[in-house]
Amino acid sequence: MNTTAPVIEVSGLRRTYRGSSAKESFEAVRGVDLEVHRGEVFALLGTNGAGKTSLLEVVEGLASPSAGRVRVFGHDPVAERRHVRPRTGVVLQHSAFPPDAKVLEMARTWGRTLSEAQPVEEVLELVGLAHRADVAAGALSGGERRRLDLALAIMGRPELLFLDEPTTGLDPESRSTTWQTVRGLVAQGTTVVLTSHYLEEVEQLADRIAVMHAGVVVREGTPAELVAGQAARIEFTLASDERLPELRGEHVAVRSHGTVRHVVTTHALEDDLRALLAWGARNGLSLGALDARSASLEQLFLDVARSADDATVTPQEIPA
Repeated sequence: MNTTAPVIEVSGLRRTYRGSSAKESFEAVRGVDLEVHRGEVFALLGTNGAGKTSLLEVVEGLASPSAGRVRVFGHDPVAERRHVRPRTGVVLQHSAFPPDAKVLEMARTWGRTLSEAQPVEEVLELVGLAHRADVAAGALSGGERRRLDLALAIMGRPELLFLDEPTTGLDPESRSTTWQTVRGLVAQGTTVVLTSHYLEEVEQLADRIAVMHAGVVVREGTPAELVAGQAARIEFTLASDERLPELRGEHVAVRSHGTVRHVVTTHALEDDLRALLAWGARNGLSLGALDARSASLEQLFLDVARSADDATVTPQEIPA
């Protein structure tokens, strides 16, 4: 086995949904190139209708591409499914369990379909469901069902794990436990492909991130690389109109309810914040509701979402 080759290779991938006429056809994925390397957590983010799910279904072997090439462990995930499926685990965004089946019963049944299943009790303990083993699936909370999804996905010791919104419905403590579980799997060599609307989750777990918009990848890199080009923000209020000191960032002021709210977007957060604090001290002014935030993945995502019309966007058109 070649341990240096990418676990996932996607080249020129396109996926078109055919309608009854050319006008009714829709190209959801419009030429995507990606590589996912062994032992990393690769997060795929996307704005609404970006094509993220359409792309993942092809990589997971649930659909064939309209054009392009996909290889998972060096194999076509559709044509050579028998070489790929036993080595992967999948947590789908939505799943369903027989409501009367008990947790332990379902886990044991699933384990019998696997060639190298982990002990069922150990897996339930790992995801925090051991105490719910005799509870019917229909009586589980939404968060507990997500944990059962994860238990079944990792029971076969997958080399590659797809996690589609894995912590939806989980409380903060359960979400943190899930993150620890994922980190433990990665430490043992599992490669993870993650999609999530919780950007904090992505920042906590991902080694690399790709952001999709209108069927193409418009950003790709480490979390630090992606936010490096984003502006930080300083927000505060003043009781009256005042002329601010010279700043390196851009400044907007809005009067509301007898106060003036100032927003500074800047690539020099420390310099501009220091200048504002010194200016306030010299003039005896209090910067009310002061909030200074570094560049974030959330801001990047919002900028991408606002950047261009879905029908015409290309990777080069998304401003850095």
